[in-house]
Amino acid sequence: MKSQLFLIAGLLILFTACKKNKRDDIDKLSKNNLETVIDFNKVISDYNTWYSYHYHKINLSSDFIPIGTNNDTIEKDFFLKHLNTGDYITIELKSKDSLVKYKLFKLPKDVNKSIKSTIKNTSITTYNYYQMEGINFPEFNFIDINGNNYNNEQLKGKTTVLKTWFISCVPCVAEIPELNNLVDRFRENDDFQFISLATDEKLPLTNFLERKEFKYVVVPNQREFIQEKLNSKIYPTHMIIDENGVIRKVVNRAIHMISYLENTKVIEYENIKKNLAPPPPPPPPIQNKNGA
Repeated sequence: MKSQLFLIAGLLILFTACKKNKRDDIDKLSKNNLETVIDFNKVISDYNTWYSYHYHKINLSSDFIPIGTNNDTIEKDFFLKHLNTGDYITIELKSKDSLVKYKLFKLPKDVNKSIKSTIKNTSITTYNYYQMEGINFPEFNFIDINGNNYNNEQLKGKTTVLKTWFISCVPCVAEIPELNNLVDRFRENDDFQFISLATDEKLPLTNFLERKEFKYVVVPNQREFIQEKLNSKIYPTHMIIDENGVIRKVVNRAIHMISYLENTKVIEYENIKKNLAPPPPPPPPIQNKNGA
């Protein structure tokens, strides 16, 4: 009987020690690897603070490591579905390596409702784009404004960077100089091609391009293809298609497309915040007058 008591006491001591060691390991892991770059309560203190952080720093289309609320690595699909509910936000974790890690945080019930609605809407769009990754680009037969023909054969053996846009779309036009610089950087690389699908007719596009240079190939009259085949209504939208005609990335912001293409991180949030004006309010899907 006495020996049994000693055995039980020993097991209890061992269990307590193991539990303490495990807790210490978790605390150490949390301290070293799961520290956020910005305080959660500060981020959600008001809508503008959260949106400025989310707009400038979080790139949900990137190849980040998704961390759940229990500090475990989870599938990106599962991560995005949580954000789609509007009950969570994500904050980047500090990292000693080049890997980007985003962690889910549950929002309190009394948080600003605009935060919940905005994260829900933007995350649903991101999730839809994520589901497009890995599928074949639909069959097409384009004729650009110079009369050149493009079909799926032109996708083979090249990385294709594609943009959807229209003339009166302000953000579409504003990013053209940035895209022109991108084309120049890849000018000597025959493995890349840059194509844009516009919803406008050929004549207004020709007149527009006489005033403003755009170094992408420009294909007119593509409202139906964009809407029906690509299931896209937000402008601009950027797609990266690999040499086998498979869609690899879909985003709305040029900076995220370029970041993926060049395999670089987006500029650090603090540097952006110091040098750029506050981000615009989250717009509804930008549509042209024809409803594309």
